[in-house]
Amino acid sequence: MISSIQNPKIKRIRLLQSQAKSRKKHKAFVIEGVRILEEALKSHQIPELVIFTSNLDRRGQQLLEVFIQRGVPCEKVSPDVLKSASDTETPQGILAVLPFQPLPLPANVDFLMIADEIRDPGNLGTLLRTSLAAGAQAMLLSPGTVDPTSPKVIRAGMGAHFRMPVFSCSWEEIKIATDGLTVFAADMANGTRYWDTDLTNPLGLLIGGEAHGLGKDARNLADALIHIPMKDDTESLNAAVAGAVLMYEVLRQRTRANRL
Repeated sequence: MISSIQNPKIKRIRLLQSQAKSRKKHKAFVIEGVRILEEALKSHQIPELVIFTSNLDRRGQQLLEVFIQRGVPCEKVSPDVLKSASDTETPQGILAVLPFQPLPLPANVDFLMIADEIRDPGNLGTLLRTSLAAGAQAMLLSPGTVDPTSPKVIRAGMGAHFRMPVFSCSWEEIKIATDGLTVFAADMANGTRYWDTDLTNPLGLLIGGEAHGLGKDARNLADALIHIPMKDDTESLNAAVAGAVLMYEVLRQRTRANRL
């Protein structure tokens, strides 16, 4: 059993939790809790390492047994050691290090999400989860957007990382990836109302950051602006909510068109 927070494995986990550069260097990230480890397993994501405490519940023990059967190194640790390695206030008894292996872009893309300088991890994770649910095929992240493998993004994404391609890109790479798509950028007040916009053709949907909205590069990429009408004196919606409204309009329009 690991009982020291100075153990090299524990020190590595703490670096992966706290430093984007460490995650990039080691091509690995950390997930915590039974539910998200179950999602990883369903998506055939096999951890490099699992650490756990003796008070793991039955559901967690069953999950642990599967990992052991598959040859995953599993180390029992003391509660204090798990707490030191965790990014949460109340660790759930199990934590895993996963290799970061982005899924490939589909061959025929007709619905891409693009996040422009979204810095709030909760917003990005929620956007990822909603994108998967609404049928987006991938998410591209512009320079300045929070690292998609940060602990808070992982928690908010609730397993979306395992089922949808997510790429941090340069603007040139985003331009190449969206070639042949109409890119609609969400603006606070400009452009057409989203329900008056035809969203049934192949498209990219671009959502700007929380603080300043669309940046210069995002506006240069956009073919058209769309907006979500709001009552007077209403603050703009945050990125996750605005993205959800627009993505589900894409889904609504396409579902309706397929039924006609």
